Amino acid sequence: MTEPLARDALRRIQDIVIETKGSPLGHEAARRVEAILRGISGGPADPEPGFSEREATILFADLRGFSSLAAAYPPEILMPVLSQSFGLMTEIVVRHYGTTDKFTGDGIMVVFYGEQPASRDHAARALLCAVEIQIAMNRLRQAQQEAGLPELYVGIGINSGRVMSGLIGSDAFRAYTVIGEEVNLAARIEAFSLRGQVLMSEATYQHCRDFVQAGAPTEVHVKGRRDGVRIRELLAIPEFGKVVPRQDQRKFQRVAVALPFEYRALSGKMVDGRRNQGVIRDISYQGVLIEVDEALGLHAELRVAFDIPALGYRVSDVYARVVSAREQDGHHYMGLEFTSLSAEASGKIHLFVEMRIQGEVTPSGETREARS
Repeated sequence: MTEPLARDALRRIQDIVIETKGSPLGHEAARRVEAILRGISGGPADPEPGFSEREATILFADLRGFSSLAAAYPPEILMPVLSQSFGLMTEIVVRHYGTTDKFTGDGIMVVFYGEQPASRDHAARALLCAVEIQIAMNRLRQAQQEAGLPELYVGIGINSGRVMSGLIGSDAFRAYTVIGEEVNLAARIEAFSLRGQVLMSEATYQHCRDFVQAGAPTEVHVKGRRDGVRIRELLAIPEFGKVVPRQDQRKFQRVAVALPFEYRALSGKMVDGRRNQGVIRDISYQGVLIEVDEALGLHAELRVAFDIPALGYRVSDVYARVVSAREQDGHHYMGLEFTSLSAEASGKIHLFVEMRIQGEVTPSGETREARS
């Protein structure tokens, strides 16, 4: 095969891809196909062998609560729903000239490469893709609900920066992918997203600040980084009239824990001298869900204290109000909202929640290293 024939073969491959997928191969994919064809024809090798550094935006989308769904539904029901959801997402990715890098169990990793002359539009394409994924998943859930099928929710995290791209593996198996700290950060940001939410790094926001409507910056602890990382929530893309259909009205994640705690009831401004025991079952920046032996009245005021072993810190003199109550299997569960706590205690709770989100600590508040 001569080089002109190789280029003609690439053109015909593009025609087939367009007929099948509705859009041509992106620049990177076309370059790789052309390199293969030129190699077959005896032409010059790939002009960019090994790894190359390039600008890109990385998107991670993960199905929220999939483990509990897997335990509740048989595979013959769940797998078609999962396949339909991933198929929907990958079709949207193709429309925005993204590359589906891999499926990560119940998630997907997508790369939007920066190309000349519009080298920074990769961030805008990724954000528009993320909004359309959430809109499409919202419509799909409505159909799933009507059909009595499990409803799937997606959380998305996005980051932009320099990455290394190339083939990884051996002759037995090789895959083209991207690696680097910016890829890791995108995955960490995704871990903070709630159902139906899209979070982005400050780097991505700076690329598209005139293109998107975003929330105020929030600083979070990210595994592997000494300093905090600023993230923002993507709310809408006004130019296209697209709004993210948020499904979870909470501002912050709750994480499952099993932390023993003690509490005292308040009567007016007086603190009851009796110390009571219980277990914190989940915690967020702003409150906890507790399990106790005796029911507490709604709006009851408590003073609580508990230890965070991983941080070597005891949270004390925290005041909270009962905002919800339920009984299940003889156990009493009370939702508490923090009403007063020190800045230091608040900072430690924030740090612990963020470490728990990223799997750095166990439900009992210990570090993974200490547990092992």
